Amino acid sequence: MGRGAQSLARVAVAVRAGAAPLWWLGVLAAGIGTLVPGLTGRRIGLLASAAVFLVTSAVGALARRRRYTHLAGCATRAGRHDILQDRRVTLRLRRRAHRWWLVLAFLAAVGSSFAVPVVGGALLAGAGAGLWAKALWLGRRERAEETLLWLRTDWLAQGPAGKRVKGYTTTGIAAGDAAPGGARRRR
Repeated sequence: MGRGAQSLARVAVAVRAGAAPLWWLGVLAAGIGTLVPGLTGRRIGLLASAAVFLVTSAVGALARRRRYTHLAGCATRAGRHDILQDRRVTLRLRRRAHRWWLVLAFLAAVGSSFAVPVVGGALLAGAGAGLWAKALWLGRRERAEETLLWLRTDWLAQGPAGKRVKGYTTTGIAAGDAAPGGARRRR
């Protein structure tokens, strides 16, 4: 990269990267959990899983929202020589970095079904739904302000709102290959 240039990844894409794997692994673990009677029984497990899903998705959607708002408020304009990372590259790198955590979480969710059926899968699926809702919230914010939020790729290791992140960078709404909220841009 040239002098002053930096590689940037979309904030909403980084948030959304974990949503699909968590959701589908949670649904699969919950499906497996329905086959196991568990210590508490299926009925209690299903009722508890509904509550766990709702609470987890709400917490996931609302967690660190103030930090995201603060970082977006301190955002600077992207430079002419900054390099915008593709959506697929960001998704692949984020998912690859967390693949072992996903495997361990899936195994823990399936294992917890022997105690309380379905609850572990509902926890994973709720976390995925919460991340998806947070990405949608970011997308609404990006549309309202007509700017896309980006962050440096070297800050992304601790998450899009981690301690290392000092601020976001903005571009116009047409930059990059992802729509506001991190979804694939429709052609």
